[in-house]
Amino acid sequence: TLRKPISQSSMADWASKNLNMHTQGIFRRRISISNMLSWNGGSIKKPMLITSNRTIKKEACEMFKLVQSYMGDRQTRMDRNHVALVTVTKCWSMQGLRDELYIQLIRQTTDNTCYRSLAWGWELMAISLAFFSPSPKFQSYLEGYIYRHLDSDENIAQRIKELVDLKNKKNSKSRKKRKQNTEDEGLPISTYAKYCYRKLQKVAVTGGKKGLRKPTVEEIVHARNAIVMPSLFGSSLEEIMLRQQDMYPENKLPWVQTQLSQQVLALGGEQTEGIFRIPGDIDEVNALKLQVDQWRIPSGLSDPNIPASLLKLWYRELEEPVIPQQFYKACISNYENPDAAVAVVQLLPELNRLVLCYLIHFLQIFAQPSNVGRTKMDVNNLAMVMAPNCLRCQSDDPRVIFENTRKEMSFLRMLIVHLDTSFIKGLV
Repeated sequence: TLRKPISQSSMADWASKNLNMHTQGIFRRRISISNMLSWNGGSIKKPMLITSNRTIKKEACEMFKLVQSYMGDRQTRMDRNHVALVTVTKCWSMQGLRDELYIQLIRQTTDNTCYRSLAWGWELMAISLAFFSPSPKFQSYLEGYIYRHLDSDENIAQRIKELVDLKNKKNSKSRKKRKQNTEDEGLPISTYAKYCYRKLQKVAVTGGKKGLRKPTVEEIVHARNAIVMPSLFGSSLEEIMLRQQDMYPENKLPWVQTQLSQQVLALGGEQTEGIFRIPGDIDEVNALKLQVDQWRIPSGLSDPNIPASLLKLWYRELEEPVIPQQFYKACISNYENPDAAVAVVQLLPELNRLVLCYLIHFLQIFAQPSNVGRTKMDVNNLAMVMAPNCLRCQSDDPRVIFENTRKEMSFLRMLIVHLDTSFIKGLV
């Protein structure tokens, strides 16, 4: 569920308290907030947001040039992928620059009369949200800005026309230039906004890219492609099945689920101590995720913890959990009753039921005594590490969360021990 973003008046109040007000002219007159948050063709001499950090002050001004370069408003010798990589890497490495980048993008996508530049600004915002979230105090402001653009295509087109007409009246020389700049290029702005809105909700929880390896050009390209081609991670089961319809029309289960599960077994995961408990190298997991999102399984894998970690991530990041939210109460109410727990599974939508049964069948392999002796992962341990990836408690009360965690584990344990999954053999 998406919370209602803050109002425009609250956003204006936030801006008045946090913007680092710029000045202009020999008398150093303060620029108004509306001008501070409107597209600027020149450079800036100080950050958009108040900061006392000298490094941030210097980097912010350089980053503004990178934003302009990516949007096509400043000439550069670098290609756009490299510009995005430099920009994202700066912010990924330096947390204090993240809000600064987002406020700069808000500025450059406000009252921008060039549609192509506007679209590229939104594109850079979408790419950035794949790597890092804004700070908690800035999140609601960014959320409010994005929310206002979810259905704004007609308003944007009208606003561009008004601004161009106004500029043409003031300066007839710019008429030709501005006319060619208003041609529609790229996706509708609402498409970017809808993607950014969903992405912001997720990255605020997950925290973005983890690991020690800096972002790569491949990850930049992947983040851009995800705007129009949703990732296999973070989507709904229905979306994933729809995406694989052309490639694997006969498959009854998500390709990503079956392939990663088979990789864990192929690499001897059922004989690996601490499987599913010991995380795989995060950078290796990120690299595999990139490959899987392109429908590829690399041949050089050797550590079963890598596909095991990615498999857990896939379950955890599903837009709606494998066991949908409306069944959550029934699950935690029947955590001690085997028959009732199995009955809940039979009530699930067909796709969810198949995906869950495949997972339980997979875990039942690891629960066999001959494998537990090697993995040290008995049915209780398996239920403990996998339950959070199948069930999601909606409460904010720590006591409820703590109590329900125990019940979630017990419910999944009931399924591993008692659910008949023999029908799933050979199903893909």
